[in-house]
Amino acid sequence: MHHPDIWFETDKCFIGGTWCQSQGEKTIELINPSDGSPICPIAQGSKADIDDAVAAAHSALDGDWGKLTAPERGRFLFKLGAIVLENTEKLARLEALDVGKPLSQARADVVALSRYLEFYGGAVDKIHGATIPYLDGYTVYTLREPHGVTGHIIPWNYPMQIIGRSVGAALAMGNACVLKPAEEACLTALAFADLAKQIGLPGGALNVVTGRGDEAGAALSSNKGVHHISFTGSVATGRLIQSAAAQNVVPVTLELGGKSPQLVFEDADLDAALPFLVNAGIQNAGQTCSASSRILVHQSRYDEVVSKMAKRYKSLNVGPAMDDLDLGPLISQRQKSIVEEFLQKADDLETIASGSIVEGAPEGGSYVAPKLFASTSPDHELAQKEIFGPVQIIIPFKDEEEAVLIANGTDYGLVSSVWSENGARQMRLAKRLRSGQVFLNNYGAGGGVELPFGGTGLSGHGREKGFEALYGFSTLKTVAARHG
Repeated sequence: MHHPDIWFETDKCFIGGTWCQSQGEKTIELINPSDGSPICPIAQGSKADIDDAVAAAHSALDGDWGKLTAPERGRFLFKLGAIVLENTEKLARLEALDVGKPLSQARADVVALSRYLEFYGGAVDKIHGATIPYLDGYTVYTLREPHGVTGHIIPWNYPMQIIGRSVGAALAMGNACVLKPAEEACLTALAFADLAKQIGLPGGALNVVTGRGDEAGAALSSNKGVHHISFTGSVATGRLIQSAAAQNVVPVTLELGGKSPQLVFEDADLDAALPFLVNAGIQNAGQTCSASSRILVHQSRYDEVVSKMAKRYKSLNVGPAMDDLDLGPLISQRQKSIVEEFLQKADDLETIASGSIVEGAPEGGSYVAPKLFASTSPDHELAQKEIFGPVQIIIPFKDEEEAVLIANGTDYGLVSSVWSENGARQMRLAKRLRSGQVFLNNYGAGGGVELPFGGTGLSGHGREKGFEALYGFSTLKTVAARHG
């Protein structure tokens, strides 16, 4: 029997526009992170299923999908965006159930998915080539063309948002997609496939195969019929995917994570900064690649920031996703164990404040109370490694030079933020901070569908969001005509 919030079949793959049984006929039980109970079975897709999905994508490119003009593709994306919004509450409840995020955050993710589709639907016919002055008697121009079949391996923390920013952009450029969602959270990916079918998206343009990363994910990464791979997830898995893709000389976009800092200077407006300082670290229970897990504070404002953040932390409540509190559970008991192992290494750190797990929270839920620490050492393991849980560290600095040194002093480089009223300092640090995005007197910019996103170092390479994603999901062809 299906969960009451699920209106589609979960134990099948979506290939070539139809739902079909996995060839291996195995399933995986999805677990509700809020209470540990089983939700439903999903198909444990196999290499054979991936092969079928890739073949279906090639057929779509040779058929109805490949024949569409850019405006026609855009209209499909607009239809997808509209039907997503029409099903906001259904999709939000699925995401909250599956991922464990508070219901209001899940609703925001639905809106973001729709906005991605709307943005790319409007941008699809505005990607232009160029003419290049060349030798006398020649006309040279460039074309933007799809890679062909694109593979999308997405994580469990923001399934809908990452479908929007990767699959949406790939479809806009005329690629045919094979999507492998994380086995821990794939309900909204399957729901998205069902909605695509409802609006008449040509069969094979979008294919979804659920299953294990080391089986279906590995098969997709190494499939010779795939022409580009987009992956969001851990560094370890990113290395495996890039290695597999390298055997076929296939380009890869990797968004892997971070240890993102916010720099608070002596002239910062703390009333404006405080919501960003806390929320950017605890959103989705800290399970965010761009989470701000390090707060760097000028020593003259250190005590004030500690006091204000501590007050906010003490008011944070953790509980079931549907209760719509500040934080929900972590995705799984496994992730809870990983975060707790990190916390056991924090004995030498000063604990500034903790949030609370609400009374009556189910014992089977994967709950961890948010923790705020202080550290005088930027080299501490908790200040260097991505924890992927609701844990933040405050580190003091004495001047701008030390702040930059600490901020750039990890293997990651995804996002950073500067809180200062000094415009010259803002410009200096925007150049000096080693990260793919730098925010001045804000953090995250409200989702930023239009803003190119990606990192340096262990945070990965390539860019998603905005027009840059469209360039990434296409290849440039140069045409040189000699006409005398």
